[in-house]
Amino acid sequence: MSVKERKERERAARERLIVAAARRLAEQQGWDAVTTRRLAEHIEYSQPVLYSHFRGKREIIGAVALEGAAELAVAVRAATAGVDGPRERVAALARAYLDFAERNPAVYDAIFQLDGGLAYAQEDTPEPLKDAFAALMESLAEVAGNGIDPGLFTEVFWASLHGIATLTRAGRLLPEYAEPRVELLVDRLAMV
Repeated sequence: MSVKERKERERAARERLIVAAARRLAEQQGWDAVTTRRLAEHIEYSQPVLYSHFRGKREIIGAVALEGAAELAVAVRAATAGVDGPRERVAALARAYLDFAERNPAVYDAIFQLDGGLAYAQEDTPEPLKDAFAALMESLAEVAGNGIDPGLFTEVFWASLHGIATLTRAGRLLPEYAEPRVELLVDRLAMV
């Protein structure tokens, strides 16, 4: 192994360490607690080392968002794999999405709420974001209905899930209606 390969491997490991520390800190104390100074202390490197990987908090949020989007895609695909019937797949997708949002609030915010400097719904959208959308569309396309664009249907269904996730987290929705909400959404939008 060359010195260059070793240095690249060490750099990638430091970058993973920074992203993991940012996620941990954000999940424990919120994104306001994530500063380059605190991250540098947590990873036991100087701030200049941190800045050699990311220009600032915005890029760190973007890195967390990309990692989280990849995890969301995996979670949705795992939840829908092997589920018989389109309606059941869509319900499994909805539960997996809402569960991801509940278990990973800071990561969810990085993906969908905060400015991580990432392009969404554009040609230069990063692959993990495109793949997360594709993971949703894989199950939703089959229930979109005749003459309905599967991408448009996925956007509407996703927007509904996002609304449920954010309103639930804010304590604006009654917790006892969590499952009936999913059932209603699936029955009304994913008419199979």
